[in-house]
Amino acid sequence: MLPELTMRVLRTADPKALWKFAWLFGIKGMLSVDRFKRRAKKGIYFPPFLYLSILNSCNLRCQGCWVDVEAPRESIDLQQLHRLINDAKSHGNSFFGILGGEPFMHPQLLDLLEQQPNTYFQIFTNGQLITDKVASKLRELGNATPLISIEGREMVSDQRRGKKNVFNRTLKGLDTAIRHKLLTGVATSVCKSNIKDLLTESWLDELIDRGVHYVWFHSYRPVGPMMHDDLGLTREELVETRRFITEMRAKKPIAIVDAYYDHEGNALCPMATGISHHVNPKGGIEPCPIIQFANESIDDERGIYRTLTESKFLKDFREATANETRGCIMLERPDLVENLIERNGAKDVTIRQTALQELQSMKPRFSQWLPGDEIPEKHWMYRLAKRFFYSDFGAYKNMQNVKPLHDVDGHNKGSSKGNANPDLIEKD
Repeated sequence: MLPELTMRVLRTADPKALWKFAWLFGIKGMLSVDRFKRRAKKGIYFPPFLYLSILNSCNLRCQGCWVDVEAPRESIDLQQLHRLINDAKSHGNSFFGILGGEPFMHPQLLDLLEQQPNTYFQIFTNGQLITDKVASKLRELGNATPLISIEGREMVSDQRRGKKNVFNRTLKGLDTAIRHKLLTGVATSVCKSNIKDLLTESWLDELIDRGVHYVWFHSYRPVGPMMHDDLGLTREELVETRRFITEMRAKKPIAIVDAYYDHEGNALCPMATGISHHVNPKGGIEPCPIIQFANESIDDERGIYRTLTESKFLKDFREATANETRGCIMLERPDLVENLIERNGAKDVTIRQTALQELQSMKPRFSQWLPGDEIPEKHWMYRLAKRFFYSDFGAYKNMQNVKPLHDVDGHNKGSSKGNANPDLIEKD
């Protein structure tokens, strides 16, 4: 798998793109994580990976979207982005995720990439605005990888994305990126309507044949104003997703990303470990993209480093989450999220201003923490990389006595601590 993947990437990606990825994301990214670990031992938490939603506007209308795509445009301007990124870089960071909305609708996105040549960006996009002109510029710069979202084949894509002919238009953008030799990925939010089509070996083979270099499967999270709880995965489907990823990582010449497990298959939350936080289109600093509450902003005169490391809200959120579950606190314990928001006086930073009501309407459900179903990495490369550069970093040291509740089938129902909902039962 590894030799074939290496040769395939070397043949199909631009040398400049590969060099910038290897240096800025690979070497400097590892140094950034090492710096994070050394700071964390002193109780100082500054994420090596920051995710920036640079605007709310989008050309699609996806099921379950929590971004205010229908609202008037809010965006982070170029000056704000440079200030934030330069401050983070001065403390060792070199990688930033760029989200939206649809990032390519931001009029200054390419200017940002061009003016930050020593920074690496992963752009989360639906791919439909990747034209030859855009792809050519990205190849010239070499410091960004488009991660193109595909949520199903023809019929499912139209249903999931709220527009017509979405699948073919997205594939056109994907093929354009590949033709220009960009390091290109495909992301899928695995849910009820696409798990049988896209969580398959044949789909991976199709992506490999097209020239895709990496994929990212993440489970759908029912949140927001139109959460579509019916699309969420059951415990069994979550285990199936994890098993598929570990097996295909050891078999297929395509890199496969996941963000919720360590090398032994123990669940983790990137927010709880402190390895990442999120900035929304209004500049609010959130624990993660789906928890849309904040007390701090990127406009704080202290700069992003001091703002994050001195935030009582983020500290409380990380510690309370890590003491309660190894999974997603938003899905498993919406009641605890509400409590954390209230006791910190955090504000709803959405444009719609209904995030609290949405949170109160949520029903607890399974996330990645599934005790008894841990599946370790099968390939030595992933095991080694995760062991040293993507673990829980000791965040869950206080969980020794936390035992999940169980239903009659022995399934995890949440934590025995706090006021966990005793009625958590999932059905297919």
